[in-house]
Amino acid sequence: MPEISRDEVAHLADLARIDLSDAELDHLAPQLSVILESVASISGVAGDDVPPTSHPLPLTNVFREDVVRPGLTAEQALAGAPESEQQRFSVPRILGDEQ
Repeated sequence: MPEISRDEVAHLADLARIDLSDAELDHLAPQLSVILESVASISGVAGDDVPPTSHPLPLTNVFREDVVRPGLTAEQALAGAPESEQQRFSVPRILGDEQ
């Protein structure tokens, strides 16, 4: 069974910039060991004759020609806007001058 020590959990938490208490470290070490054991057991199931896949069914992208189509004019797009300014949507400011 792959074991992960309390010190290794503390090191991982430090790398991830997570502040863990001593009680949390003691609690997480056995849980992470169980996770590592589960991953190891899955690795053992798939043999060399089983190809790695990301999806159980083969996927194929469907492509179409990129055709330019007429769109809305600025006036049409802004027709339903509550407020507009210089052919743009006018929205309330959400950030102060400090940004």
